[in-house]
Amino acid sequence: MLRDIISNELYTILLVTGLLIVAIAKLASPKRFDDFILVLGNSKYLKIYSREQKFFDKFDALLFGNLIISLSIFIFISYQYLVDGRSLSFGLMLKLSFSIALLILIKVLIERLIGSLLEIDKLIDLYLFQKITYKNYLGILLIPINALLLFGFKPSLPIIYVIIILLLIVNIVGLITSFKTHQSLIKSHYFYFILYLCTLEISPYIILYKVFITK
Repeated sequence: MLRDIISNELYTILLVTGLLIVAIAKLASPKRFDDFILVLGNSKYLKIYSREQKFFDKFDALLFGNLIISLSIFIFISYQYLVDGRSLSFGLMLKLSFSIALLILIKVLIERLIGSLLEIDKLIDLYLFQKITYKNYLGILLIPINALLLFGFKPSLPIIYVIIILLLIVNIVGLITSFKTHQSLIKSHYFYFILYLCTLEISPYIILYKVFITK
């Protein structure tokens, strides 16, 4: 049982930190936050704020911070339960969070570079904004999910799989919504966009699958 193996003190601090970051984002941009919360079923947020996107956006940066914390907690809980019973330390969590953030940021920079090389900068910028938006949305969903896993009930393999599938469904629904929002722009650059998707969205997962299968 997870709560018998480790103290939840550090988890609690991290969860509260995530909540504080989300609260700061809401206080800083209340109207935008309200639109953001409804993004899954409403494309209003994407239509309005994609026009105002910047290379560095404070609102997205705050929610991205919560995403890294929440995702790190979930990954560590899952790994700890499924693979290893080691206890959580600040140093280990810091390394995990830094690695996740670095991988995501490097991937975004590479995607921007590929978009520039294929001369579809505008399309890729919109696509990246939408992806970051839905990832940040998943970060907020992970706050109550993590709290339930830590303090509500004992984690189990079926529960972890259900949560992963739920998060994937939310992400897929979000991407479908974003594609519909900008379908005319995508159609005008259809070939390059498909090439981009195959290179940076599909092939990495195929490679990871092959790596794990051959082990």
